[in-house]
Amino acid sequence: MKSPSLSHTIPKEGGMDMSPAQEEFQSFILARVATGKENEAKSLLDESFKKKEQNAFDLTYMKNFAPKMAALLKPEYVDEVTTIMNQYNT
Repeated sequence: MKSPSLSHTIPKEGGMDMSPAQEEFQSFILARVATGKENEAKSLLDESFKKKEQNAFDLTYMKNFAPKMAALLKPEYVDEVTTIMNQYNT
């Protein structure tokens, strides 16, 4: 499957504009978040996308972001999502 272009953004109501790749990543993550943790996960993802846009999504940020996100996931998805987050950060 071809990755969507990162240059085109999708306006979000009440939120930031997201590229199709970010939209896909967010949907992937939110589908694996524990019940009741969706809003917290979405806020954390929005913050990470803003950091990426500002070129501030560095190793230090990732080391703080990853455990916060992992704590919001259903246990059976932690390894899968951690692998994907590591790929996304490269």
